[in-house]
Amino acid sequence: MLLREVEYARPASVQEAVRLLGEHEGARALAGGQTLINVMKARAASPDVLVDLTDLDELKGIELGTDGTVEIGAMATYTEIIASAEARARPILGEVSAQIADVQVRNRGTIGGNVCSNDPTNHFPPLLVAVGATMTILSGNGERTVPAEEFFLGVYMTAAGPGELLTKISVPPGKSDGFASVAIGKDGTCIVNAAASIDGGAPRLAIGCVDAVPVLLGPESAEPDAVRSAVRGANLEPPSDVHASADYRRHLAEVLSLRAVAQATSRRS
Repeated sequence: MLLREVEYARPASVQEAVRLLGEHEGARALAGGQTLINVMKARAASPDVLVDLTDLDELKGIELGTDGTVEIGAMATYTEIIASAEARARPILGEVSAQIADVQVRNRGTIGGNVCSNDPTNHFPPLLVAVGATMTILSGNGERTVPAEEFFLGVYMTAAGPGELLTKISVPPGKSDGFASVAIGKDGTCIVNAAASIDGGAPRLAIGCVDAVPVLLGPESAEPDAVRSAVRGANLEPPSDVHASADYRRHLAEVLSLRAVAQATSRRS
């Protein structure tokens, strides 16, 4: 299906992009376009103005702080994260990026687009919740930071509201992380996924594809019985669709949580 007519703007600076987003109520930021353009083709969304972020190099950097924090610009592509020496300070970032779709999508798709679309089947939302990332959001009123667990509000809804722009994602230091998923085919989106991170104590566990937003759990320990108990105690009510029933998704949530925590445990220094 052809796109309906839409205005197009290609700002030369982040400040201009924020201004354009604030001036037009129906404006949407265009990052890699891997989700938004397809949604527009299906007429599931019809923005009035597309604000193309392609020229904004200041949103593309990946930096490693002296304390080990990895700062990823919202326009960094999956391929750039995979290749980044800085991002390797938190290896799970490149590992999960490499699991997303195919090479064409990884070359164009961006981490900012992934999280701001907040499709419940995406890889990065549960991962960023599990590792305790923070999101930096810019608007005409200034800059604010939001913890990842508060950033995702609902299907296709995030804390970056109208007139606001996600500029970077900050991932704290650490290496004891795990991620497990079952996807639709080799390169498809996830049926269920789970991410875990351990920082000296009990794991932080986030499960995706079972609710509108990642479900954050705190098992008492990394022991399998504790993980099972936490998942079962969450009383998950995932959707049923052509790919999986609710019961199967509940089963996968438990299995994949155990795998993610086991991987994170194996990486403890």
